[in-house]
Amino acid sequence: MEKQRVKTSGLIAASLVGALVASVAPALGQAKITAGTLTCRGGAGVGLVLGSQKTYGCRYVSASGKLSEKYEASVTRIGIDLGVTENATIVWTVLASSDKLDDRALEGNYVGASADVAVGIGGGANVLVGGSKSSIVLQPVSIEGQTGLNLAVGVAEMTLR
Repeated sequence: MEKQRVKTSGLIAASLVGALVASVAPALGQAKITAGTLTCRGGAGVGLVLGSQKTYGCRYVSASGKLSEKYEASVTRIGIDLGVTENATIVWTVLASSDKLDDRALEGNYVGASADVAVGIGGGANVLVGGSKSSIVLQPVSIEGQTGLNLAVGVAEMTLR
C-alpha cells in the first residue's frame, strides 16, 4: 500500500512539473544567463484549503562566488494547499541579463505558478519572475526537499527582503 502511495505521488509530481514547465516556456524565451544561486531553508507549516504562507531564510551566492547576501523570503500560495510539511530546502538558479547583479538586486516581489507533492519525502516545481525591475527569473524547476504529507497547486508569490 505504501509503495503504491509513493508511486502515485511520484506520477502526480511528474505530471505537475511537466505542465508547469510548459506553462512558463514563453517567459523563459528572453536571453538570460546564470547570475548565481539562491538557497532557501524553512517553510514548515500547515496548508489550508485555499492557500498558505510560509517563511524561509535564504542566501544568494553569485556565480563568481564574490558576492554573498542573506535574504528573508515570505511565500504565499493561493490555490489548493492541503497537508502538513516540515522544513524544506529549495535551491534556485538565479537567471538575469547579466551575471553581475547590483547589491540587493534580488529584493522585491516574485510571482508565478507552483506545484508540490509530498508523501514522506516530496518534490516540487516553482516558476517565479520578479526582483529588481522584474528582471530576475528564479529557475523554473527548483530542487525541493520536504517531508510530510502535502499537496499544493496554485499561484505563488514570494517577497525577498
